[in-house]
Amino acid sequence: MDNAPARTEDKPLLQSLKGQPAERLPIWLMRQAGRYLPEYREVRAKAKDFIDFCFRPDLAAEATLQPLRRFDLDAAIVFSDILVVPLALGQKVWFEEGKGPRLEPIRKPEDLTGLSADDLEPRLAAVYETLETVAAELPAGKALIGFAGAPWTLASYMIEGQTSRDFSRLKRFAYGQPEAFARLLDLLVEAVARHLVAQVRAGAETVQIFDSWAGVLPEPELKAWSLAPMAEIARRVGADCPEVPVIAFPRGAGLTYAAFAEGGDFDALGLDTTLPLGWAAERLQPKAVVQGNLDPVKLLVGGSVLTRGVDAILEALGPRRLVFNLGHGVLPETPPEHVAELVARVRGTQA
Repeated sequence: MDNAPARTEDKPLLQSLKGQPAERLPIWLMRQAGRYLPEYREVRAKAKDFIDFCFRPDLAAEATLQPLRRFDLDAAIVFSDILVVPLALGQKVWFEEGKGPRLEPIRKPEDLTGLSADDLEPRLAAVYETLETVAAELPAGKALIGFAGAPWTLASYMIEGQTSRDFSRLKRFAYGQPEAFARLLDLLVEAVARHLVAQVRAGAETVQIFDSWAGVLPEPELKAWSLAPMAEIARRVGADCPEVPVIAFPRGAGLTYAAFAEGGDFDALGLDTTLPLGWAAERLQPKAVVQGNLDPVKLLVGGSVLTRGVDAILEALGPRRLVFNLGHGVLPETPPEHVAELVARVRGTQA
């Protein structure tokens, strides 16, 4: 691709994701830029709200780089949010302190008429500016990760209007209005693929697709509404950016993780905390690089609990075809010194 940034071959994360021998086992953490860091809280206080934070390239770039200044991590992941895509499509999105995201919900097929991807890239220009800033300041040997939410997870917020416990409105819409729901998924496939490609053009060297709510679906629907749209996005990204690895994170997919590995559409699979390590080594790792899957609570607790958790993953899955990570994001209450302890353990085990 003509506009793609030059690839650096001495970055352990990129080497591992491409199935190449790496000089060391790469490690990065989901939600590594977050409230557990006091410097993050200081930067966050400068924005009027969370949406403003995501669309302030100076602040977002600083938040992206902060974890790399503290810890010997192998990548920065751009500070943004999956809900910038619905916002760019024309849906009203806001965040309430202490309550999380809120959206003006889709309740009937007619509510889709106001959504369009026509102006997606201009509306998300601030995200791409953040990536350009980070790419220019990234330390040697560190990779830059872009990301987006998967269509199923984005649809969950767009229809429910917020985080849900049972996803009943979402499922009722999907089952009861199949044609409208298919149109929504198609729109989201287009939007997410374009957003990821634009992130690559701005400096991202690999991208991750988060399907946080894949696990609420029965297997047939999980394959149709989670796997199939994510695979199509990966194919579109691959067509435009063939050198860019794509990571899929279908949280809660259980045994259906095997279908994500078998299709060959993803370079790596992010494993959630629940997956048995032996099963992942046998069924997934021969077909895709695996990433994960330390329980974030073990990181929160630290000490011997953390050490045993790290060692079990390294013994079962490491060091080849593995990117060390959590099974979900860093919890806000996590002491920063526990993250340093985690990185040291991963590095020490490799020595």
